[in-house]
Amino acid sequence: MPDYSPIHRIAALAALAFAVAGPSPLWAQDAGGPHQDPNGGYATDSSTSAGETRAEYSFKSRSDSIAWAHARRTADNATGFRIVVSLQDRHVWAIMDQDTVLSAPAAVAKGTTLDFDGQQWTFATPRGVRHVLGKEADPIWIPPVWLYAETAKEYGLQLATLHDGERHPLSDGRVLTTQDSLVGVIDDNGFEPLPTNEHIVFDNTLFIPPTSTVNRHVKGELGKYRLILGDGFLLHGTPDKNSIGMAATHGCIRLRDDDIQWLYDNVPVGTPVYIY
Repeated sequence: MPDYSPIHRIAALAALAFAVAGPSPLWAQDAGGPHQDPNGGYATDSSTSAGETRAEYSFKSRSDSIAWAHARRTADNATGFRIVVSLQDRHVWAIMDQDTVLSAPAAVAKGTTLDFDGQQWTFATPRGVRHVLGKEADPIWIPPVWLYAETAKEYGLQLATLHDGERHPLSDGRVLTTQDSLVGVIDDNGFEPLPTNEHIVFDNTLFIPPTSTVNRHVKGELGKYRLILGDGFLLHGTPDKNSIGMAATHGCIRLRDDDIQWLYDNVPVGTPVYIY
């Protein structure tokens, strides 16, 4: 057996984060809940009346508060069919003019920063206006570099990138390489693939597999559907149901299965998404 040292199943480590089906009629569903009130408020679910006071919002600075107010005002002034995301409320609405057709709790970015080996990643969702650029069923997640950096930092490992076709000598005399879209090792018996759902660790180093390999493709972590917003940001499902309503992601917006399916079925490509 190969002397690999797996740490976690890669799908279990993902926190996300982050192609087109045609729209179908959305007017059959009435989510109850948040119609916009005269003060620009949205109720967070069907049992909460519009304009009801929620938990206090918090901001990092006055400029952060001003930026939030501007993004909120832009969302409040929008018309037509659109998606509205409140990061503070951890909630998503689909709205047609003044009528709310979907109201759903969501998991949002956790707002932390990762520093590793001279690189830095801040896990936040930018406010502003985006658009649905594409939609996908049964999406495959290709973990970004930050996932591997996060894992390497947690376990005190070095981090290295394995390139497609590269032959990397290991301390035990074997060679780490890729073949037929798989990462594996070459020993006296030839090429032996490594498990595709585990991290690749040799010689106290975590290797980042090439994006062309199955080892870098994770099924199920984004749920059944995703809506693509650009720059790596997504609306998507999740197997981590307990994260809904929490600040838990690396930048994407996670939704419950029924809610992301509704968005996939009913939101056309090109729909604006207002995030504040």
